[in-house]
Amino acid sequence: AEGLNLCTSGSATSCEECLLIHPKCAWCSKEDFGSTKSITSRCDFLQNLIANGCAGAIENPSSSSSVVKNVPLSSKGSGQTHLDVTQITPQKVALNLRPGDRTSFRVQVRQVEDYPVDLYYLMDLSLSMNDDLDNIRNLGTKLAEEMRKLTSNFRLGFGSFVDKNISPFSYTAPRYQNNPCIGYKLFPSCVPSFGFRHLLSLTDKVDRFNEEVQKQKVSRNRDAPEGGFDAILQAAVCKEKIGWRKEASHLLVFTTDDVPHIALDGKLGGLVQPHDGQCHLNEANEYSASSQLDYPSLALLGEKLAENNIHLIFAVTKSHYILYKNFTTLIPGTTVEILHKDSKNIIELIVKAYNSIRSKVELTVWDIPEDIGLTFTATCQDGLSYPGLRKCGDLKIGDTVSFEVAVEARSCPAEDTSHTFTIKPAGFRDTLEVAVTYSCLCGCTGLAAPASGKCSGNGTYACGLCQCDPGYLGARCECEEGASGDLHHGLCREAEGKPLCSGRGECSCNQCLCYESEFGNIYGPFCECDDFSCARYKGVLCSGHGECHCGECKCHAGYIGDNCNCSTEMDSCVSSDGQMCSGRGACVCGKCQCTEPGAFGETCEKCPTCPGVCSTKRDCIECKLFNSGRLADNQTCQKHCKDEIITTVDVLGTDDPNAILCAYPVNNCVMKFTYLELPSGKSNLTVLKEPACSSAPSAVTIVLAVIGSVVLIGIILLALWKLLVTIHDRREFDRFQSERSRARYEMASNPLYRKPISTHNVEFTFNKLNKSYNGTVD
Repeated sequence: AEGLNLCTSGSATSCEECLLIHPKCAWCSKEDFGSTKSITSRCDFLQNLIANGCAGAIENPSSSSSVVKNVPLSSKGSGQTHLDVTQITPQKVALNLRPGDRTSFRVQVRQVEDYPVDLYYLMDLSLSMNDDLDNIRNLGTKLAEEMRKLTSNFRLGFGSFVDKNISPFSYTAPRYQNNPCIGYKLFPSCVPSFGFRHLLSLTDKVDRFNEEVQKQKVSRNRDAPEGGFDAILQAAVCKEKIGWRKEASHLLVFTTDDVPHIALDGKLGGLVQPHDGQCHLNEANEYSASSQLDYPSLALLGEKLAENNIHLIFAVTKSHYILYKNFTTLIPGTTVEILHKDSKNIIELIVKAYNSIRSKVELTVWDIPEDIGLTFTATCQDGLSYPGLRKCGDLKIGDTVSFEVAVEARSCPAEDTSHTFTIKPAGFRDTLEVAVTYSCLCGCTGLAAPASGKCSGNGTYACGLCQCDPGYLGARCECEEGASGDLHHGLCREAEGKPLCSGRGECSCNQCLCYESEFGNIYGPFCECDDFSCARYKGVLCSGHGECHCGECKCHAGYIGDNCNCSTEMDSCVSSDGQMCSGRGACVCGKCQCTEPGAFGETCEKCPTCPGVCSTKRDCIECKLFNSGRLADNQTCQKHCKDEIITTVDVLGTDDPNAILCAYPVNNCVMKFTYLELPSGKSNLTVLKEPACSSAPSAVTIVLAVIGSVVLIGIILLALWKLLVTIHDRREFDRFQSERSRARYEMASNPLYRKPISTHNVEFTFNKLNKSYNGTVD
């Protein structure tokens, strides 16, 4: 084989050591294999051993898997006994693992149709839920009608909670013992506070649910948080009293309008004992340890819900939605929906949450040993394979999905050790049991011969080698310790001219006895190897992901590189949209190296200058603010949008030049938002509280606007004409005045002036009385 031979460089001294070096290493147990002049390692690749004449005497075990129990998947849930309903196949698998040698098996899961459902309704009966209580008086009948559209086998139960009846959580003064609402004008009468009360075991008689609800009255506690987590835990672990069936889906609906008390809050009331996770319902079906145990932690809740295959549905008011949504990431298998303040949408909420639960399958692993590694590859409804994923979504009832599970042992446990772990879909009762045994011993070891003549009577012959008794050395145990001489030094040099035993050991009877070192082990036929002179990463030998063999790091499965610091796993490079590095880079050593200009982030998901970024941000806005859109699933939204900081505003500012404006249509309106990538790697999204909408003007408005415009234009034109005429007249008058002032005469001496009276002299002759007269007439 070309390059470094991992098997021969390991200098294994036994068959078992050889098997641990690498899964492709094999051991030759043939007695006369090799020679004293040319040392041929018995630990080598299989093809090399065969080429060197060891066919038929090779130890090379491999990992294997076998199906022990494989009942076919069921197609329908109801109408069969619970023993007949199968939602996962196979049910039992046996694995025999050789360290480093990976084997795999396939798992199929199906959400069967018409599967039985048990629903336990857990209600907050604090004073603020009084209007909600009125609206669910007939909830049982209506809910049963809707759920029977999804399953023919439905049962309903009921319980209620308030808070621990101790100070400072409740009113404990004597005057409040029977009526904590005394002195409260808005609601002067209510029942005493209590922690949790189981009122109705799961039943198919929905009328009994209505009867129990109608009997209930609200109570009053002192502080705002409620004791709901106490109630959830008791409803989960008190299986017999609640009546959970093994063959049904378990839904626990938790309704409240406030935040919960969590672990360590009990210290305020002097409760220092952590919750033990046990059932504490007394004969009256009330939580009896309310005043002795602290509130349960989120981890304990998640553990008990998973143990009992319970899907928890948080039905909470909008003001507390974000808090409970964060809880869903810490409590696997939970969902959260927004409850109206009067609980009028509770039936729609439950049906929606149930459909959401039934639309996805996620595998969980229980009790896996530390030395075993698992890798999942999901094949969902689209037929595509998704390496590193153990979850499929967007499923319909009756759909079948499959998962390829690869298993690898990292080391060998003690002899005759076996382990068992379990794979189960979250919320399912069906499980797959995986039994693991280890192939760490060679078959030839069982044929060992003590005091064998092949070992000069001074050792045990096993797997082709002599294991010498104390005080004896040599390939055949023919030498005693301390024997030395030039005759035996020839085989202690790696090459002519090199020091005996590489200067790190003593030559005794043709063999090197390597010195001890405080840094690690020195080994090899010529003491040429050690397990501490390998490359380091951040001061850690082989990065902690490999073993040092003769100056070379032998990396564990899943790692490569000179110092084993490069992971071959690509799960961390898959972005929220299922692409490798968001399609903007390459996955190198388990981390994305972004190649798209402007892209950054763990999966190159952030890229302000890249096209399509607005649509990605839109998905997060829709799922986080409105619980809608492509990422509406709570856990998916939380995972994909964990770095988005969303703020709602009335008016969208554009002061920051680095902020990018995006918009998308919503019901004939436009939703606008801006986003800004922060130095911390998170994104700051500023969103309008309401979409910007514009309504079409009416015909009357248009007509009036046109008329008004015409009138206005007419008035403007008239005013303009009047202005021009006035200016013209003023100019003419000014010119007249100017000409008048330039005249050099008075009015009386105006040469052009003529009197209105004129005088004329006429000469004539006439006869009067036969007399002639000459003269003038004036």
